[in-house]
Amino acid sequence: MRRLSLLSILMTLMAFAVNAQIISPITWTSKVEMASETEGSVIFDAKIDDGWHLYGMKLPDGGPRPTAFNFETLDGVELVGTPVPSREPIERVDMVFHLNLSWWAADVSFSQKFKVTDKSGAYNIAGTISFQGCNDSSCMAPTKETFEFSKGEVAAVTPAAADSAKTVADNSAVKSAGTADNSGWWAPVTFPEDADNASVTDIANSSMWYIFLWGFIGGLLALMTPCVWPMIPLTVSFFLKKNTSRGKSIRDAVIYGVSIIVIYLLLGLAITLIFGASKLNDLSTNAVFNLLFFALLVVFAISFFGAFDITLPSKWSNTMDGKVERTTGLLSIFFMAFTLALVSFSCTGPIIGTLLVEAASLGDITGPAIGMGAFALALAIPFTLFATFPSMLKEMPRSGGWLNSVKVVLGFLELALSLKFLSVADLAYGWGILDREVFISLWVIIFILLGMYLLGKLQFSHDSPLEYVSIPRFFLALASLSFAVYLIPGLWGAPLKSVSAFVPPLYTQDLNLYAGGQFREFHDYEEGMKFAAENNRPVLIDFSGHGCVNCRKMEGAVFDTQEISAIIRENYVLIKLMVDEKKALARPYTVEEYGKTVKIETVGEKWSYLQRSKFGANSQPFYVLLDNEGQPLAGSYSYDENVAKFAEWLNSGIEAYVKNNR
Repeated sequence: MRRLSLLSILMTLMAFAVNAQIISPITWTSKVEMASETEGSVIFDAKIDDGWHLYGMKLPDGGPRPTAFNFETLDGVELVGTPVPSREPIERVDMVFHLNLSWWAADVSFSQKFKVTDKSGAYNIAGTISFQGCNDSSCMAPTKETFEFSKGEVAAVTPAAADSAKTVADNSAVKSAGTADNSGWWAPVTFPEDADNASVTDIANSSMWYIFLWGFIGGLLALMTPCVWPMIPLTVSFFLKKNTSRGKSIRDAVIYGVSIIVIYLLLGLAITLIFGASKLNDLSTNAVFNLLFFALLVVFAISFFGAFDITLPSKWSNTMDGKVERTTGLLSIFFMAFTLALVSFSCTGPIIGTLLVEAASLGDITGPAIGMGAFALALAIPFTLFATFPSMLKEMPRSGGWLNSVKVVLGFLELALSLKFLSVADLAYGWGILDREVFISLWVIIFILLGMYLLGKLQFSHDSPLEYVSIPRFFLALASLSFAVYLIPGLWGAPLKSVSAFVPPLYTQDLNLYAGGQFREFHDYEEGMKFAAENNRPVLIDFSGHGCVNCRKMEGAVFDTQEISAIIRENYVLIKLMVDEKKALARPYTVEEYGKTVKIETVGEKWSYLQRSKFGANSQPFYVLLDNEGQPLAGSYSYDENVAKFAEWLNSGIEAYVKNNR
């Protein structure tokens, strides 16, 4: 570990290159506010990027790094109490660490009161903020920020300051002890000019589009249910007959469609405001709520199968009908749209409920608003479209048994989706009742039964006799049965990458025939580099973390395949460095980084600093290929589950290593 020389032009340019890949989703500013000459507060402001969260101050062991304020220098002051956050954190079961954790998902401030004890009013306060943040797809390594405030000259050095000075001196003396004998292994590098450095897939940034897409699909599904579909010709015909002017009819129909969007949008916002975004977020992550939602979806599925109907009180819809008759103009149209929402609840309720839970996982009011807006947009488009082109009504399929079939199909999908929520609770509590193969077995059965139903081999009480299988039903049955066949290899450990977000993780798999075999793995950088040099092998470094979701995905979907496992086992020395490892170093040390003094106290902090200082990155997963001098053989690689691409990248490193050692 060398200090980057700011006087060196080369090192300066390299520092800019390093900064280009460093992510800073959580930034800190601090200041001192004095209430009087002897009393004041240190204010720490944390700015948190959208989609990220800062972990709380009290966390159980085995989890992420809690937020902590360490006052290492206290000259002329004494602390009063402990740091107080501006608001309480969210509490929920985290599915990465499988622990009940707390965090802040938006900007937060902390206040630490102090009392000036020096008679002259002078003081010196210094220390570090240690913290860690995550989003839905990745975690930043545990990080430290320094702070320092002073006023005047303190008359005498307090014991706390003396201890701190001694610590710095000791750290300076042992700084080199934390590094390798071969300084080239730690020296900053530049990747080959033609290297294609992959970037981490940011799922959080695309989640808005994900919610919009599924909201729109949910609206289309709701449109084809017995509660909504028959309303299209009835409503459009009402507008066309009510007005002699076709232009006015079209205008009213457009207003009707806009009213539908407004109503559902307000409904989503109202539910979110009443219960709170954090409470709705619990529905997607908290184990208890997941159990309740699992039961709710099973009830909805049984209802869709025809056992009973879930409807709102008839008095509500009758009241809305009366409002429509007594009002005129825009208000009448709005009440008609509200009546549609009430009448169609038995079909749209399960879809809306599922959508709101998923949308609320974004952690704020934006998710439900986007989801419900997209859902309502899909519902509103047909009414406006058919009013504009009424001749298209003649081409609409008439109501009949096919609408009930749509409900039954939705019932199967609700039943399959319910297992996802049960899986969350199972993983959180560690019951082990829904391991990966059990989950996949149930999905295989569900989609086989769905295929049989679509082919007419299975019928429910409300179904009409199926005289023949239509072409759409045949292709839907083909898709369902094919999906069931696709799932079957997952019973023996196949990655099933297309549904990896729904099925339990691979580590819950009891039998895995797809594992490509084990290979030796080092967890110490110097030890691994030394072994590679002695055995003339290139090095694959895997910067990972205990709380890194995408790291686990890469391990299961890529590293565990026969092709990749064989390449690594036969050609590479694998060094896996966990940047959030909490094991304390035997001798902590300090480093200079971007003009700040950073204390390295844990093994994870050491590997995190290695990744930042040598490779200019601080997100995981992050992979690099090195020769025995610590120089890159190819560009870096991040989250990408393309096995062929990863194999090509590994092979390019082997070719470069062989070429350099001729």
